Parts: sequence; structure tokens; C-alpha cells
Amino acid sequence: METLLELDKEVFLWLNSFHSPFWDTFFLIYTNSKSWIPVILIMVFLLFKSFPWRQALTYFVLIAAAVGLCDFIASGILKPGFERLRPCHDFLQEMTLVGNCGGMYGFASSHAANSFGLFSGFSSAFKGNKYVFWLLLVWAILMGYSRIYVGVHHPGDVVVGTLIGIVVPKVFFYAYERIGRRKNGQS
Repeated sequence: METLLELDKEVFLWLNSFHSPFWDTFFLIYTNSKSWIPVILIMVFLLFKSFPWRQALTYFVLIAAAVGLCDFIASGILKPGFERLRPCHDFLQEMTLVGNCGGMYGFASSHAANSFGLFSGFSSAFKGNKYVFWLLLVWAILMGYSRIYVGVHHPGDVVVGTLIGIVVPKVFFYAYERIGRRKNGQS
């Protein structure tokens, strides 16, 4: 386990080493949760524009509940359970911090869990829409990287948050579809 943690630190230090004033400003703004508002509003608008209102409302509730569970797993269970210090609380002198450090613990990244939860949820709702898929995937990947860039998460924190964010909405949509098939007499 120590070898894995040391590798995670080395990869973090390498990924965190590429800084410039432009990218510092960009990622500081990008990683702010308030910057998600336009993305979420656009996706909710598209949801209600693309589907009958009951189906859109159901998808909206599924996505909101899934992202809420993603956040709870990352912030409410894993962070207090593992108590892994954020890089900026562990070895600040060796890295670059852009902005504030945040809470004490970083495993797992709730930004990664939530952004990938939105990606996975909306991709599940808009099955087959490659534009939604790729745009939200790029947005979520950049969000995950932003957490390393600004110095508040190890790559392992982001990877685990990503996995949570992908799996939870998929399970929600799978369960929803199974219930729908049962109601309609399909197996």
C-alpha cells in the first residue's frame, strides 16, 4: 500500500508541476462549483426539451439522486473513513497550490464523483447522443484534472471519485429500466 501511495504522490507532483498564470486562472475558475451552473442549466433545459415532461422529470430526479449519492459516498463516507490528507495539507512545500486548500481530507474527490455523476447520468438519459457524451466527458475529465492542477487531490482521489460518478448513475438508470420493463410485462 505504501508503494501505491508513493506512486500516487509522484504522479501528483508531475501533473501538478505544469503551471502558468493563464492556466492558474483558468483552472481556478473552472474548478469552482459555481462554474457548473451553466452546464447543469443547459443540460436540464435539453432534458425537458428532448423528452416528454414526465420522462424528463423522472430523468432529472434520477440524475439528481444519483449525484447526491455520489457526493455522499465521496464526502460523507470515504473522506471521514480514510482520512487521507489532501496534498496541500500533507506536502505543500513540494507542490503548487492555486487558491485555497479546502477541507483536511481528499479521498475520494467529490468534484470528480459529482462531475462524472452528471456525465454518466445525462449520458444515460441521452443514450446514443454522441455530442452530449463527448462534451460532458471532456468537461468531467477537465474537472478531475483541475483538482490535481490546483493542488487539492491526488490522482487516486480523482480516479476513485470518477469510478463512483460513473457507476452510481448507471445503477440508478439500470434499476429504473428494469422496473419499467417489469411494469410493461417484459423480463
